[in-house]
Amino acid sequence: MSSPTSTNKKSSLSLYTQAAEASSAVVIGKYSTSFGWATKLLGKADRHHVRNIYALVRVADEIVDGAAAEALTGAIGVDPHTMLDKFEQETYRAVECGFSTNLVVHAFAYTAREVGIKRDLIQPFFNSMRTDLFQRVHDKRSFEAYIYGSAEVVGLMCLQVFLSRTSVRDEEKAEFVAGARALGAAFQKVNFLRDLSADFDKLGRSYFPLVRVEDFNNSERDRLVDDIRNDINTSKISLAKLPESSKRAVGAALMFFEALNEKIAATPAHELIHKRIRVTDFQKIVILLKAMFGASPK
Repeated sequence: MSSPTSTNKKSSLSLYTQAAEASSAVVIGKYSTSFGWATKLLGKADRHHVRNIYALVRVADEIVDGAAAEALTGAIGVDPHTMLDKFEQETYRAVECGFSTNLVVHAFAYTAREVGIKRDLIQPFFNSMRTDLFQRVHDKRSFEAYIYGSAEVVGLMCLQVFLSRTSVRDEEKAEFVAGARALGAAFQKVNFLRDLSADFDKLGRSYFPLVRVEDFNNSERDRLVDDIRNDINTSKISLAKLPESSKRAVGAALMFFEALNEKIAATPAHELIHKRIRVTDFQKIVILLKAMFGASPK
């Protein structure tokens, strides 16, 4: 069989990358209605890249908390720690060489190489994922480190996508970075509040420092909700300055989580520890339409 030409090699890699990106789109479609819908408001290039980031994050989370733990029950010589280590190393290799046999990793590596996502953002993410395998309770310092690695760096990865075709001054970049970190933190904290009981009962975890599910009350709820409001308000400062290709989608995601936070604020603490707060599909559609026509979070 004759060797393929360089043109064929490029077209083969391009086809493989398209298949990898399609797999990442399936992941976000199956796991997150809100983010899946919000990404539809992104420009085409940004949409693919954000889906690629989400898919890697999702698979890592499944190794730590979900499908892997379920599949490995009773298995000998295989554990989530080892799987996460291999997944992380495969990610670094793929970012370096531009190819992986794991389609989700390949898609992420393509995005990382295209927009400049480096190890300084990837490694903290995996560090936080690894923390979930052994740490059950957090103090202020470990909580902040966990939030940074599990959520803020994901916001910073997306920011790399949004600004990849835009020239910004240093002072503008600093404002964008603060906004991306704050929005990522808000998303994660809202999810922690939504999952208080599940995290504690099923996984034995308590993320918020000094918060005990059995003693959770309205005063603690209000304190956590206000902290999230501060994060959301910080993220709003830079929202208006984002490129048009990303502004509407980020605004929609922000409005989704702001709506969730306000529903949490209106829910008695004793109910929060027994049920997961949701935004209805109708509310999501309304938010999407508002964002589509240029409405910004107030």
